[in-house]
This record gives sequence, structure tokens and C-alpha cells, in this order.
Amino acid sequence: MKFRLILTYEAQVALQQLQDVAPKKYKKVLKTLGLMEINLRHPGLRTHKYESLQGPNQEDVFEAYVENRTPGAYRVFWFYGPEAGQITILAITSHP
Repeated sequence: MKFRLILTYEAQVALQQLQDVAPKKYKKVLKTLGLMEINLRHPGLRTHKYESLQGPNQEDVFEAYVENRTPGAYRVFWFYGPEAGQITILAITSHP
């Protein structure tokens, strides 16, 4: 199933900042978002439910990997919706 991605304002700002200050990470995030549109089960995404966060309407939030085994590796946090066939990107951030 192909999904349409919707980015929150916070995710848009994070993406713009990456484009400006870390173009290599920006390209990796774009690749991850592209994979998410077409195959959420792609092994490189390592998608899993993120237990300590919920969406604005109590939606289950999931985490997808941009990078792995990298200091400050980036992650994408998202949930299904608001409509069928859509995914809302809550945040694009580095992992501590």
C-alpha cells in the first residue's frame, strides 16, 4: 500500500534545518520518507511502535530508523492518519 505523508510544522522545520546544516543527513531522511511511502515494512526502516509517545488524538506512534549504529542517529516518529492511506510525520530528530 502506498501512503501519502503529512508533515507537522515541527517535522517541516526539522527537515528544513537539516537541508541547511547537514545535507548528507537530509538526503538520508528523504530516502527514509520515500521508503515509508511505499513499504513501511522495509527492513532498513526497522519500524516499531514507540511506547512512550502518543499522537494528538491518542494514536499509536511508531519509530522508523534513518540511521543505525551511528552516534546521534536520526529517527522519524509517525502515526497512521488522519485519513486512510495517510501517515503523519510528528518529528524528525536525532536519537540520544
